[in-house]
Amino acid sequence: MYCLEDYNYHLPAQLIAQEPALKRDESRLLCVKRSTGQIADYCFYDLPSLLREGDLLVVNDAKVAPAKLYGQKETGGRVEILILEHPVKPPKSGQDIRWCLVKASKRPTIGSNILFPHGLVGIVTGLGANGRVQLKFEGKQTLNYVLKKRGCLPLPPYIKRENKDRRSDTDRERYQTIFSHFSGAVAAPTAGLHFTHGLLKALQSAGVDIVSITLLVGHDTFRPVRVKDIREHHLGKEPYFVGRDAATSIERAKVEGRRIIAVGSTVVRTLETIWKKKGEVVADSGTTDLLIYPGFDFQVTDALITNFHLPRSSLLFLVAAFTGLDLTMKTYQWAVERRYRFYSYGDAMMII
Repeated sequence: MYCLEDYNYHLPAQLIAQEPALKRDESRLLCVKRSTGQIADYCFYDLPSLLREGDLLVVNDAKVAPAKLYGQKETGGRVEILILEHPVKPPKSGQDIRWCLVKASKRPTIGSNILFPHGLVGIVTGLGANGRVQLKFEGKQTLNYVLKKRGCLPLPPYIKRENKDRRSDTDRERYQTIFSHFSGAVAAPTAGLHFTHGLLKALQSAGVDIVSITLLVGHDTFRPVRVKDIREHHLGKEPYFVGRDAATSIERAKVEGRRIIAVGSTVVRTLETIWKKKGEVVADSGTTDLLIYPGFDFQVTDALITNFHLPRSSLLFLVAAFTGLDLTMKTYQWAVERRYRFYSYGDAMMII
């Protein structure tokens, strides 16, 4: 259960979704019952009929920042960077230093410059692990200004786009959830991508309550696990915020015995982090690097809506912790055989 290879499975490349369903809620939904092991196929728009009056859906309202930027070395070589840090308060001029991932023919050296549009310059001030580079941004315009004007959404590496790909325009809308509000994530909370405003109205009409929390998804969500024992893997710290109204609604639902349904692994990690800190769900903010794997004692989450995740990934560890490893792998085999679409733009599963 702690061996990385236990979380491997065969996925045909053609099942990795390269674009979203035509309509958000027309994606497929695989429903799994933990108590019986029953697996059934639905569409996401069937969700209101699968939930109960009084259920509480908790969604993540993080917004993906236009964090990818293109520039060039002083020698003329092309450089692509991904800004990993997005502070709530813009740094003062001359003090904007952030960790980034830099993609270039050769890793830059300390003291070298990277030139960006609008006269922005990134000065290399540090080199870190896993390809991280620290840049100090200076110039006529701020980094935030340049990102707004020229920044691109950082799609996951398994979604392939060529230059001037027609799908890039669609990505700007569809790689954000309808809940997106607080910018700073470098990946979308993908379980929320299936919701539409019409579906929300149907859920509310069925007596389902909905609240939002924030966890700014970091790049480490895509970082490969390179340890044989999954307990030795480390996640990067991700900022979260849970407001008073949301915390009150969640704690009240828990006390009243109503189901708390997490929309996405980010919601699970946020709520379980607060419980571990406080012993209850209260308004809180901070960072979490909580790694959830089988044996974890869930205190808040009663059901989970999530997408299908990469083999040998920390997200799959979390699903196995909640569902059971054997049932998880059986479910994934079912999804592959029935040609569900996988990963960020793929279909969803609900575990109850």
